[in-house]
Amino acid sequence: MPVVAGRVVLGIESSCDETGAGIVSEGRLLAHAVASSMDEHARFGGVVPEIAARAHLHSFAPVVREALGQAGLRLSDIDAVAVTTGPGLSGALQVGLAGAKTLAYSLGVPLYGVHHLAGHVAADTLEHGPLPDPCMVLIVSGGHTSLLLVRDLARDRIVHLGDTIDDAAGECFDKVARVFGLPYPGGPAVDRAAREGDPRAVAFPRPLTGPRDSRYDFSFSGLKTSAARWAEQHRLRGEELPLADGAASLQEAVADVLTRKAVAACREYEVGTLVVVGGVAANSRVRALAEERCRAAGIELRVPPLSLCTDNGAMIAAVGDLLVRAGARPAPLDVSIDPSAPLEYAALHPVARTPARAA
Repeated sequence: MPVVAGRVVLGIESSCDETGAGIVSEGRLLAHAVASSMDEHARFGGVVPEIAARAHLHSFAPVVREALGQAGLRLSDIDAVAVTTGPGLSGALQVGLAGAKTLAYSLGVPLYGVHHLAGHVAADTLEHGPLPDPCMVLIVSGGHTSLLLVRDLARDRIVHLGDTIDDAAGECFDKVARVFGLPYPGGPAVDRAAREGDPRAVAFPRPLTGPRDSRYDFSFSGLKTSAARWAEQHRLRGEELPLADGAASLQEAVADVLTRKAVAACREYEVGTLVVVGGVAANSRVRALAEERCRAAGIELRVPPLSLCTDNGAMIAAVGDLLVRAGARPAPLDVSIDPSAPLEYAALHPVARTPARAA
């Protein structure tokens, strides 16, 4: 059996359509296993909560065994368990929490509830080491787009400079992809279609970038509508949709808004490092434009590898590892889930409240 110096943390992720288990010790990734139910949802054009919950039930034990096998460890080697307690799909979160509680309590080790988005932030530490204090973090995923000022992830409150006020970037990709006739998930499909297109072919709007707009908030609903109407006009005229140009122009608009605001925030707050995380961080144009603009501004850019951009258990284990090393208090025995939890701290230990009985 391998000798691991330091405490070993098992992380469980089940907030949406991926069941993930990861193992981290002292900032080092030991194992990382994911089972996705994406193919089951693709025929419906989006995630079906009941299907996702059932898939987590089937996949929980196999992914934990796979992670342990990769690391060459036994369950008895685990010193702490971390699990996503929100935000996410209620049924999916419940499955992950129930499994994590079972493991933690049977092993007699502490359990830590983790905010899903903090997991995305921590994922970068597994590739590039500790986060600079402070750093700017741009989270871009299917349901979230946020610009954050992060100091000590395990101890300090996370400062929101801006958030999406309607559709997130990934949600925009998914919805427009459906209108364009592309498969689910939309982000990778748009990225593939854009490879042969001209990003300047269609003048799609850049939402919330005017002088009177909210400086660091995001809005992609109008962009989604503009792209849908562009496609509709071509079809009404009986013209073939110039798909590659539309995809490239849409992708350019999203990447332009995201990176423009993120670099501007780094300059205003005099932060020298930008960390881009979340599923949309895997988008080729977002990564390329972020690199180009950060280089021009003298800002260090950190982006996790593609395998750690989408939902996974390693990122939850990374947060758990930080919490353990920071001496954070474990979750209470009655820790519950919060499907719509705001991101304030990396640890998330909600407790279900029993409704007061009527007099």
